[in-house]
Amino acid sequence: MSYQTIDYSVSEGVATLCLNRPQSLNSFTVEMHAELKAALKEIRNDKAVRCVLFTGAGKGFCAGQDLNDRTVSAGQGPVDLGESVEKNYNPLIRSITSLEKPVICAVNGVAAGAGVSLALACDIVLAARSVKFVMAFSKIGVIPDSGSTWHLPRAIGLPRALGLALTGDKITAEQAQQWGMIWQVIDDEQLMDEARQMAEHFATQPTKGLALIKRALRQSMGNSLEQQLELEKDFMRLAGRTADYAEGVAAFIEKRAPHFKGE
Repeated sequence: MSYQTIDYSVSEGVATLCLNRPQSLNSFTVEMHAELKAALKEIRNDKAVRCVLFTGAGKGFCAGQDLNDRTVSAGQGPVDLGESVEKNYNPLIRSITSLEKPVICAVNGVAAGAGVSLALACDIVLAARSVKFVMAFSKIGVIPDSGSTWHLPRAIGLPRALGLALTGDKITAEQAQQWGMIWQVIDDEQLMDEARQMAEHFATQPTKGLALIKRALRQSMGNSLEQQLELEKDFMRLAGRTADYAEGVAAFIEKRAPHFKGE
């Protein structure tokens, strides 16, 4: 299908999703949500895609919700923002976090509001050194959404999460890395090359095994130790039955590079 607000391409097993509304710092609209939903469905069903790379066009990664896409004005009656969350943001975050393929986020410019939430939902976040992150929700009297009230305190701790959410202050990419909010900071001019290299690496790895790792770690956040031990047993059973496990062991014994098929 033809997309107007995102760029979607597949190469070397990597699906690249580039938010493409640079004139508004790639802020979300209803149309963008619909296109991301369609693209992620295509990614989920395409066995040739073994890794996903999110990024943004222009100077920004994502500035959150495009407030011009909502008919809200001073003095207006109550607005049901929960409807937008239910129809658009929650399905997007669920789709990303449940995707059984690695999802890398290359934050190329400012990330604000739901743009931060989008990055937090990805598996590995790389950020350009010049990037600023800002939880801008408090500035307009709303709460952090799109899963950020779940992801953020687990990544950086409750005191820091409260500070960021209540003040709406900006933090640098370096600070975000130091706090454990993102994986790595990369010089601006090298960001996309390194993100692409990482994505292409994951596209050659045992995709089913990586999916099980993702599921195990995400589910651990709500499990007791006993529940997690049982989950690890079950997931190891599933992993041991894959062709990629057999290939990995054979390659190790034969002292050669493995050729994983991702099945």
